[in-house]
Amino acid sequence: MEEEKRALPQSLIETVNQIASISDYRCTVKKQYCNLARKLKLLTPMFEEIRDSKEDIPEETVRALVSLKEALGSAKELLRFGSEGSKIYVAIEREKIMNKYHEVTAQLERALCGISYESLDISDEVKEQVELVLSQFRRAKGRVDTPDVELYEDLLSLYNKNNDSADPTVLRRLSEKLQLTGIGDLTQESLALHEMVAATGGDPEEVIEKMSMLLKQIKDFVQTENPNMEGPARENDVPLGGGVLVSPGGNHKAPVIPDDFRCPISLELMKDPVIVSTGQVYAMTF
Repeated sequence: MEEEKRALPQSLIETVNQIASISDYRCTVKKQYCNLARKLKLLTPMFEEIRDSKEDIPEETVRALVSLKEALGSAKELLRFGSEGSKIYVAIEREKIMNKYHEVTAQLERALCGISYESLDISDEVKEQVELVLSQFRRAKGRVDTPDVELYEDLLSLYNKNNDSADPTVLRRLSEKLQLTGIGDLTQESLALHEMVAATGGDPEEVIEKMSMLLKQIKDFVQTENPNMEGPARENDVPLGGGVLVSPGGNHKAPVIPDDFRCPISLELMKDPVIVSTGQVYAMTF
């Protein structure tokens, strides 16, 4: 138990370092997420001084630091999704994501408030720095930043349509604002949506299906505007929803059966046919 207590500050340092390594936040949350990551990095000197101190950490402070570790874990997952998650999802569900952001910052504030800094062997300079972080959390509480209304309305205009017709001007704005202007960008977005489908157990919700179709519209527009665009390795193909490969020229190739449809033991295809969200039917035969 004593060993775990001494290892706690180092684990907090490692978590903050992992947070510091996250970058390239989605445009719709970039300002808030960058600010949060910056505040959390300011806590590192406190953790280092606690780690290097020869004095025992009071039990009450240990419990507070454990709560802070949990809060930092929540912050890390939030920030990671803001960096690696679907750009379309983050933009459409911005309100939900910002609610989660405020929940996490409130959790961090509570954890920091629970620490008895006077009982810790840390310098006055570090105490002042932590107080600064706390005051910033308090000032930001309930603050609502104005979202990009045009981006949101453009997304909804396509999201709620049931046909393939879309204003090229709208598609251009979306591809530029969401930074989906190249084959690499489109591939990463497709993979992000695929991970969301996998998280649902292969049974995607309607919202994910609609976002997949929206991505297809943006992809088709980008490839029409840039017919000579070069893609990544492996024949310049772009994986899209439903396991379909599309070349930069827009020509559909044979469906690629995802590994999810293979037996996890034998790796052979399963017998029963499976219909994925795009309507593509895979005949599962041995």
